[in-house]
Amino acid sequence: MKRSRINLAILEAKEAFRSSGWALPPEPRWDVTDLGLGRFDEIGLVLVNLCEEPEYCEKLMYGHRGQVTPLHTHHQKIEDIICRSGRLAIELWAGHPESTPRASGLTVRRNGVEVPVGSGDALILEAGERVRIVPGIYHAFWPETSGCVIGEVSTANDDANDNFFVDPAIGRFPTIEEDEPPIARLISER
Repeated sequence: MKRSRINLAILEAKEAFRSSGWALPPEPRWDVTDLGLGRFDEIGLVLVNLCEEPEYCEKLMYGHRGQVTPLHTHHQKIEDIICRSGRLAIELWAGHPESTPRASGLTVRRNGVEVPVGSGDALILEAGERVRIVPGIYHAFWPETSGCVIGEVSTANDDANDNFFVDPAIGRFPTIEEDEPPIARLISER
């Protein structure tokens, strides 16, 4: 991923956060990823770690229409994904999509209430809504609006070892091509 695209993504996310009323910490911990696929505008996400403690983590994320965070699961992390502004679609699967029949049932907590969902179905979250995702549930998400600010509150986060993508070609962090100076250092560069 070119550094110039990373810089632009950070500036776009900052503007989305500002216009949605989100103040960032004095030294935000940025994470911009194309998941190693080199197609950031289609597959990728901008994240800011707001809080990372041994017991829990909070993130603020930004995505734009046409950009997906692909199907993955976690073996340890429990997370609430929260639509902070815009509309967010979240596709859910009870197990690995290659071995789980479409429409097979699962239950998730949406806004604190247990609701049934069919594997492969997408929940649409409006601003302020949330869904809890427990280990083993595969999920992908994408903005349904031109841009979407997304929150995450989760148990301790291990990006290097607890992200399991359906597509084996996916890596968690991008390879960076330095075509201009960075405006921020990424979490993967610390």
